[in-house]
Amino acid sequence: MAVIGGETDATRGTAMAGAALLAASAALHGGAGRVYVGLLGDGALALDVSQPELMFRRPDALPLTAMTVVCGCGGGEAVRGVLPAVLAQAPRLVLDADALNAIAQDPALQAALTGRAARGQATVLTPHPLEAARLLATDARQVQADRLAAAAALAARFQCVAVLKGSGSVIAAPGEVPRINPTGNARLATPGSGDVLAGLVGALLAGGQAAFSAACAAVQRHGAVADAWPEGRSLTASALAARLAP
Repeated sequence: MAVIGGETDATRGTAMAGAALLAASAALHGGAGRVYVGLLGDGALALDVSQPELMFRRPDALPLTAMTVVCGCGGGEAVRGVLPAVLAQAPRLVLDADALNAIAQDPALQAALTGRAARGQATVLTPHPLEAARLLATDARQVQADRLAAAAALAARFQCVAVLKGSGSVIAAPGEVPRINPTGNARLATPGSGDVLAGLVGALLAGGQAAFSAACAAVQRHGAVADAWPEGRSLTASALAARLAP
């Protein structure tokens, strides 16, 4: 599988490779096996010394048609350039963060996302409430007022699995009864936790689970790690990823 994101832009002084590396680490620990990282922008990272198992490739060198792809973690503005190919080619796809924001602003990308279901391509969206609101052309307050309805609306509109993150994350899909996840706590508010969840969903998809089952299982496991975390110890996203082994 592959993680595409982590934009570095020297002209703006931004470096978000960490988000992509967290997702990739979660995929590794979640059982994905071989994990490629395609960093965006002008980042030149070729090795993560803390995770030498990760393999770095240019996004345009990845064989997307044969891969499970997680796209958007730390993607910045550069993710817009890769989304048309990712949406068209990846047979199994998790969209998070900046990929969702780019799609919310572009009707052509929205149409490309919706068209994936008709081609038999599996898609999971993992928005937080504000990202969900952008995709639904509403505001976060309305999303939070009826989280079940918002998740179901996302799933119906884009014909995919939608994971609406937050307290009691909601997982919805066309033709499925929505699930409210019972695990997790405030420790998951730590930066990078969402990137870890996206990587774990990708790992389960890559392992052969159907999209709805993979999303439900990933959200449950992600929250269970936080529930089991020792009292008095801080939970970082990298530590969370390392504890995701089945």
